[in-house]
Parts: sequence; structure tokens; C-alpha cells
Amino acid sequence: MQFRQQALAKLQSPEELDLPVRFARPQGWLVLSVTVVAMAAASAWAVTGSVTSTVSAPAILTHGQGSYLLQSPVAGQVTAVLAKQGERLPADSPVLKVRTPKGETVVRTLDAGRVSALAATVGQIIQTGANVAAVEKVARTTDALYATVYVPAENAASVPDDAAVDLTVQSVPTQEYGVLRGHVKSVDRSAQSPQQIAAFLGDSQLGEQFTKKGRPVAVTVRLDKSSATKSGYKWSSADGPPFKLNSMTLASGSIRLADQRPVDWLLP
Repeated sequence: MQFRQQALAKLQSPEELDLPVRFARPQGWLVLSVTVVAMAAASAWAVTGSVTSTVSAPAILTHGQGSYLLQSPVAGQVTAVLAKQGERLPADSPVLKVRTPKGETVVRTLDAGRVSALAATVGQIIQTGANVAAVEKVARTTDALYATVYVPAENAASVPDDAAVDLTVQSVPTQEYGVLRGHVKSVDRSAQSPQQIAAFLGDSQLGEQFTKKGRPVAVTVRLDKSSATKSGYKWSSADGPPFKLNSMTLASGSIRLADQRPVDWLLP
């Protein structure tokens, strides 16, 4: 109470009325100006700016039509393998012979393509419906490659048309040659099961691998072409790797999602 009375008395003292008024120092004005400018810039960015985000997911280089698993229509013992891995075959070409109690049966390709894997060997006993080969649906060596990126289903709706994509190719040293460039061609609207992925890629193991964290959505990426590189595609480096790319090569894709506004203004 005593200190309060002393303070009131000091304020009412006439000797205090003739003291000069203290203004802010120049340093204080500078700090205030910088603060006001920073707040104005932040407010403007909040209204007009946007946040760019990406989603990363496993990918694989393929030709547009994918592959298929060739299955044996009969049960029996393999007596001959007539095709070679990597060989390009027309439709209805013989792949292997199977001896059955009713005679010998020839297993043939369903569509034209390249034999990417052979699962049967001479002397092997196989059952009806057994996978004996994987055939990639490609007619010519000049057919363009695509990348299929298996994006988590919750991110699929945020992938815009023609979005930029950077692909880290497993067989290419990134530090030396950079990443492969591409743009989104299409986005599937349904999640893929392991069986669907295996049917498209011709590999059941990849079907399991790409669905470990849930059923993804397949995003087809068109690779940017370039006549200045050995691979024929555009890279973040000037030349890219000094060799051609092969289909069924694993990669990792980083897709640029739709830009998002940092602040949503709520109006009454």
C-alpha cells in the first residue's frame, strides 16, 4: 500500500511535467520495420502461395501392354524346352513339350512377345495350370518403355494429369547419371491386388513385393524422350547412362502431387 501511494504521488508531481518525451531509437524503428515487412510477406504468401509435395513409391520399367504368365494346359513331365529366355516369339509359338499319359503336348505362346523368364526345365514334373514362362507383350525392339509406379491408394487422388516424375533406376548409379525424367500418362482408379500385379508383370514375387504395405494404385508414367542420350530418354544429367534401358528393371518413382494452399480461409 505504501509503494502504491508513492507511485501516485510521483505521477501527480508537477516537476515531472516538464520532462521531454522519449521517442524510439533508430535501432528500434529498424527492428519494427523488418518485423512488419516479414509479417506482410508471410500474409501474402499464405494467400497466394502454395506447397509442393511429392509421393515416392516402388516402380518398374515395362512396355505398355505388360506381360503374361504362360501356364501349362496339362500335367506331365517336361521333355523339351523349345524357347530361350530373352527370345522374341510370335503368337502360337512352341515353348516346351510335356509328356502326358495320352501323348505329348506342346505348350505355346498366347500372344507375341519376349520370353522374359522360363520356369520349366527338362525332366521337371508339372501340374495343370503351372506357370512355365513369363512373356512380355512387345512386338518390336523399338517399342517405347514406360514406368509403372505403384502408389499408395490414399495418395492416388492427389496425382494430377501429366505430373512430373523422377525415377531412380536400380541399375543406374544415381550420383553419376542422375534420375530418369517422365510425366504421368494415366492413373488407375482401383487398387491392385497381388494377383493383378503378377498377371500384368508376369511375376508373382513382384505382386507380393508391391503389396506389402497394402493394395496400391498403378500409375503409368510416360518417359521423356531425348535424342542426345544413349538410352533415348531424358535424364537429370546431360548424357545419362552410356547404355540402353531394359524392361522389367526395378526403380523408385517420385511423383509431384497437386500444389496445396498453406492456409484455408474460413469465412463466416
